[in-house]
Amino acid sequence: MSAIESIAKNSDLRKRILFTLALLAIYRIGVHVPTPGVDGSAVLSFFQAQSQGIFGLFNTFTGGALSQFSIFALGIMPYISSSIIFQLLTSAIPYLEALKKEGEQGRRKINQYTRYATVALAIIQGYGISTWLMNSTSPDGHPLVIAPTVAFLPFQIMTIITLTAGTCFIMWLGEQITERGIGNGTSLIIFTGIAAAIPGGAQQLWELVRTGEMRFALVLLLVAFMVAIIAAVIYMEVAQRRITVQYSQRQGGGGMQSMQTPTSHLPIKLNISGVIPPIFASSLLMFPATMAQFVNTPWLKALQDSLNPSGAIFNIMFVALIVFFSFFYTEIVFNPNDVAENLKKYGGFVPGVRAGKSTADYIQRVLERVNVVGCIYLCTICILPGIMVSQFNVPFQFGGTSLLILVGVALDTAQQIQSHMITQKYEGFLKGAKIRSRRVQF
Repeated sequence: MSAIESIAKNSDLRKRILFTLALLAIYRIGVHVPTPGVDGSAVLSFFQAQSQGIFGLFNTFTGGALSQFSIFALGIMPYISSSIIFQLLTSAIPYLEALKKEGEQGRRKINQYTRYATVALAIIQGYGISTWLMNSTSPDGHPLVIAPTVAFLPFQIMTIITLTAGTCFIMWLGEQITERGIGNGTSLIIFTGIAAAIPGGAQQLWELVRTGEMRFALVLLLVAFMVAIIAAVIYMEVAQRRITVQYSQRQGGGGMQSMQTPTSHLPIKLNISGVIPPIFASSLLMFPATMAQFVNTPWLKALQDSLNPSGAIFNIMFVALIVFFSFFYTEIVFNPNDVAENLKKYGGFVPGVRAGKSTADYIQRVLERVNVVGCIYLCTICILPGIMVSQFNVPFQFGGTSLLILVGVALDTAQQIQSHMITQKYEGFLKGAKIRSRRVQF
């Protein structure tokens, strides 16, 4: 039986998939609803001129909503930023760390704080971007704001309300998809925005072939290379370094005791930090280039020229920041001491390594070696777009953070679909089975 037939017969899974697709369609419709008071064509040309700065990175994650300055212009990024901030703070603030250890009740409180921080960040970003728009013009000199007052409210107030409400609505859509749909809602929203740009890139590539600017044989080689890169990314995203763990367990029978050691594994992903290091590194390097568009300072302009995305200085700093954030973020989300303590608590041990501090040191050494491999992988994927644009004149960005997000979210969603299918088969097996009890006399 094929996967499609299995999904068709699984009514619950089918409803979840249709529900997810319906909410994602609502999100894509909202991307094209403009914010009141702006000139859409002038705003589009303005953000296209800023595509190499931090606005270009944000526009990728919003699925083009920022360049159109729609009601979803801020996208889900305030919620992502707030989630990352609180994830970092849980290791620095004892109160949040205690909440994290309380289980479901503590996680609900942290999620509530995250929502409040999301609203605050959306208000701040809405104020900043509305102020820039009022003081900026398009490349041809046209003002971006055509209505200083909208519905008896100043443009800034109306923009802040609109963008904050749009972000809260997207956040609600993501939570609904996570609870009632399939996959992680926040990740799927970002996935949808990035995937929406793929047809446009394919069309640009076809135009180059049609006009004779690029040979068809070269296009075939590029497509084959892209497929190979995607396969490599999939392999690295699912790759694990498994540490053998054994558990001591005494079992009695017939007055005698025997020692058994069930074997398990402690999996450590090669890319533990995910897409966090590239996002942080890109934001830091693109921030000077973005500020140079608004502040006319000679030293800032010189810094912008030196940080050309296709230049050697940019790539060297990009790699250095990715390595730094990879090790920094891994230290926060994975604590070898806690893992070793939990293993010791439940009778687990690594063969040939003493329990306690020796186990923690061993896990730390393995983690550092795995992290080195993960850093090499991340750096290679993240500098790939600049190489393809500069060396092969590819008209779109291939690789980098976008590719990591697309592959990661697709794998996670496929895994959840498979889990639902297995659960349905298991429930169907139990319905057809009769469990009989047997009396035992002593």
